[in-house]
Amino acid sequence: MATFKTWMKAARPRTVLLSFSGILMGAFLAIAAGQCRPWVFVFAALTGVLLQIVSNLANDYGDFKKGLDSAGRIGPQRGMQSGAITDREMRVAIAVTGFITLLLGAVLVLFVSDLNKNGILVFLALGMLALLAALLYTLGKHPYGYYGLGDVFCFLFFGMAAVAGTYYLASHMVDWSIILPASAMGFLSNAVLNINNMRDVENDRANGKRTLVVKIGSKNAFVYHVLLIVMAFLFLTLFLILHHTPWYTYLFWIVFPLFLHDLIGIKKTADLKQLDPYLGRQVRNTFFLTLAFGILVVL
Repeated sequence: MATFKTWMKAARPRTVLLSFSGILMGAFLAIAAGQCRPWVFVFAALTGVLLQIVSNLANDYGDFKKGLDSAGRIGPQRGMQSGAITDREMRVAIAVTGFITLLLGAVLVLFVSDLNKNGILVFLALGMLALLAALLYTLGKHPYGYYGLGDVFCFLFFGMAAVAGTYYLASHMVDWSIILPASAMGFLSNAVLNINNMRDVENDRANGKRTLVVKIGSKNAFVYHVLLIVMAFLFLTLFLILHHTPWYTYLFWIVFPLFLHDLIGIKKTADLKQLDPYLGRQVRNTFFLTLAFGILVVL
């Protein structure tokens, strides 16, 4: 039977902070708009984090079943790959975690957010789609992650849905400019996925997993990575310009050197194994950027 430590590793804590960052960005924007609803933020965060964990567990199961988690894989050894988690245990874990995610999401939409009937239907549908996206990334006969579509869904759910969804649930307001910070978080989420796929490019290519990196090549993937980081900062800056915020809000750029340092490191990295630490650093830097931007906007 798998131990608690094994399940913690399977949940991949270093990626969980990424989904929380998207929810946190939406919360900061709602507070800046004068809407502070703590319970909305709490349930949105719990739902978002669990969605990330479901995705991680399903990814562990799907990649193992399709033979990608072989000796040629570079990243940390996964639960099923190591034999620490059995097939049945993983299937039960995915089902239980998925059910809890749906339950928390339903509480958020039906009881916490005070939505009207149309709003309830929209967000219930969005929640179901988010869960399906988390599962079908590597599960099923035609997982979209194997066809280079992971970046699209990552952008939509960990960027647009997380930020704009949290903002609307808390404020009940439609502000199209929220698309800018939501897109920024989508870009940064894609940057995490891109590092993961750059690290695994050889194993993915050998096993028929055609990620975006496999399709465009490692050199172009680095250019794409640079664009993701730069576009994130530019979109956040444009949001501030549109809202005529005070000069000090632009101080969020103080975090940029962290990203620049890692970009230089990734560029110099010749051994794919050495890319793995940058995945966690990208998540951490994204969280720091969210805090810096959010706090300055709220002040």
